[in-house]
Amino acid sequence: MNSPRFGPILDGTATSFRLYAPDADHVSVEIDGTAPRAMEKDGDGFFIAAVDGLGAGTRYRFRIGDGEGAVAVPDPASRGQAEDADGWSLTPAPVAMSAGGASRPWHEAVIAEMHVGTATPEGTFRALIERLDHFRDAGFTVIELMPVADFPGRRNWGYDGVLLYAPDTAYGTPDDLRALIAAAHERGLGVMLDVVYNHFGPSGNYLPLYAKSFFREDIHTPWGPAIDLENPIVRAFFTENAAYWLRDFGFDGLRFDAVHALATAGAETFLREIAAACRAVRPEAWLVLENHDNIAGWLTREEHLFTAQWNDDWHHAFHVLGSGERTGYYAPYAGDAVASAGRALAEGFVFQGEPYPGEGGHPRGTPCADLAPDAFVSFVQNHDHIGNRPLGDRLAATLAQERLAFLRFVLMLSPEIPLLFQGEEALLPTPFPFFCDFEGELADAVRKGRRSEFADFFDAHGESFPDPLSEATFFSAKLKAEDMRTPQARAELDAFHRLAEQRRRLVWPLTASPYRGSELSRTGEALRVAWHYGAGTLVMVLNGGKGRVRIDPQTSLPGMPAGASIGGVIHEAEGQLTLDPFAAALWSLARA
Repeated sequence: MNSPRFGPILDGTATSFRLYAPDADHVSVEIDGTAPRAMEKDGDGFFIAAVDGLGAGTRYRFRIGDGEGAVAVPDPASRGQAEDADGWSLTPAPVAMSAGGASRPWHEAVIAEMHVGTATPEGTFRALIERLDHFRDAGFTVIELMPVADFPGRRNWGYDGVLLYAPDTAYGTPDDLRALIAAAHERGLGVMLDVVYNHFGPSGNYLPLYAKSFFREDIHTPWGPAIDLENPIVRAFFTENAAYWLRDFGFDGLRFDAVHALATAGAETFLREIAAACRAVRPEAWLVLENHDNIAGWLTREEHLFTAQWNDDWHHAFHVLGSGERTGYYAPYAGDAVASAGRALAEGFVFQGEPYPGEGGHPRGTPCADLAPDAFVSFVQNHDHIGNRPLGDRLAATLAQERLAFLRFVLMLSPEIPLLFQGEEALLPTPFPFFCDFEGELADAVRKGRRSEFADFFDAHGESFPDPLSEATFFSAKLKAEDMRTPQARAELDAFHRLAEQRRRLVWPLTASPYRGSELSRTGEALRVAWHYGAGTLVMVLNGGKGRVRIDPQTSLPGMPAGASIGGVIHEAEGQLTLDPFAAALWSLARA
C-alpha cells in the first residue's frame, strides 16, 4: 500500500506534517508553546514540514495565511483532538497494523447497531466494553458503531463529523476505541463502523478556506456543495480514511452512509477505489453500502467489491405489514404490502428497475434475484427509522405484542443478515430522537428545520415535540443496564436468544453453502418462500394479514420437519398448514 498522504507521519525522531491547501499562499504549523514554522508547498498543493523531537500527544494546528490575518485550523486528518473539533490536534503514537478481528464468516453476522453516546449511561468506548458480554450472550455476533468521527459539540448522531480520522473526544481516546475493539474480538464479536463520505457537518469544516477544490459549487446537495470525487486527491482523502479504520484500529468492516448522495461524476471510480483500498488492508473486510439506488452490481461476489447493502425495501414493506402505516416513504410499498414483502424476502430489492412513485415515476434499482440473501442487511428498525419519526419512538412503544414477535421472527430466521438497534433485542421502548449540540444561528436553523419537517405533528402536539438541541433529548435516548432487568425485558431477551440459537441451528448450516436461488408463492395474505442452497433448502411460511389462511398443499413442501414457529401455526396434515394472523414457521431440508 502507498504511504498515506494525509495526517502526521512519524519518521524516526521527526514528525512530518502535511496539509492539502492548494488555495493557500502561506501555511505554517504551530506547535503549542512555540512560534509557527513555515511549511513548503509541493506541486500537488500539499504544504509539508518536518519537526524533530515531538512526542505523542503534542498539540499542533495549522495557520492559514501570514501575520495578524492568519486563521488557525485543526488538521483535517487529525488522529485525535485535545478538546473539540475546532481546537488543537494531537500527534499520534506509532500504531502497528491490527492483527485482525473475530474471523467470523459474513453469513453468521447478527448485528447490533449502536450509538456510543447513548448505548450506556456514561456514553464512552470504555463503558461500552462493560456491555459486550450482554451482546455476546444475547446471540449477536457483530456490533456496529454509528459514526464516531469528531463532530462539533458534546453530542451528535455522528453524521455531522468534520474530522474524519479522529474519534470524538466525547467518547474517549483513540486507544479507548482500540481497547473496545480488542475486547469485542476477545469475546468473538466482530466490530463494524459507519463512515460518512457524502458530506461534512455544517459546523467546524475549514476545508473551503484553503482547499476549495474539495467541493463543486455548481453541484448542490442537501448539505451544501457536493464533494468533488472527480479530483483524485479528494478521493484519496476518503479511501485512505477507510483503510485507516481497518488498519490502525482493527475494525472488521465498514458501512458506507448514503452513497447514492455522492453527487459528482467520480462516484463510481471512488467506490471501486475505496473497496480496493479496504481489501488491500483486510481482504475479507465486511463492506456494506447504504444505497437508495439499489444497484445490484456493487454486490456481486465475482468482483469482490462490496459485501452487502442495507435493505430499506425490506424494512418499508414489513413496516407496512406490521404497523399499518402507509404514508411518507412507506407509500410506495403500501399498494400490495404482501407482494412487496414477498419480493424482499425472495429476491432482496422490491424495486428492481420499476418506476418508483416517490421520485416522479423514475425507475429505481436493478435486477438482483441472483444475489445470495446475505448480500442484504435487513432490519425492523434502525437509527434512521426510529430517529426520523417526530418523537423518535420505537415500535415496541406502540405495536401489539404478536406483531412485534412476528416481525422479529421473520427478521431473525430468514437468511438475510439481521440488524437490530440497541435495546431492540429486549424490545425496550426507549426512544431515540434526533439530537445535536450546535450553537447560535445554526442551532436555531436545526430546531426550525425539524419543526417544519413535521409541521402537522408540531402544530397538534408541539408540547411533546423533542427539542433536538436540548440535553434532555439526548439523555432520553440513553440505555441503562437496569432496563434489561425488568421481567418483561428479560422475557423478550430470552425470546431473542432462542431465535438466535434457532438461526445457528437451522439457517447457518445452509447459508454456509452456495446459494441456488429461491421460490416464492402466495395464498391470500400468506407467503411461502423457499431458499435453495448447496446443502439444502430453507422454507418459511408467514401470514401478515388479518385473517386465518390455509396454505395450499401444492405450494408447500412435503415432510415438514421440526423447525421454529411463532403465533398460531396448525399442522393439519403432511404438507398442509393453517396460519393465524401474524403467524410464521420455518424449517430446513437437508439435501439428500
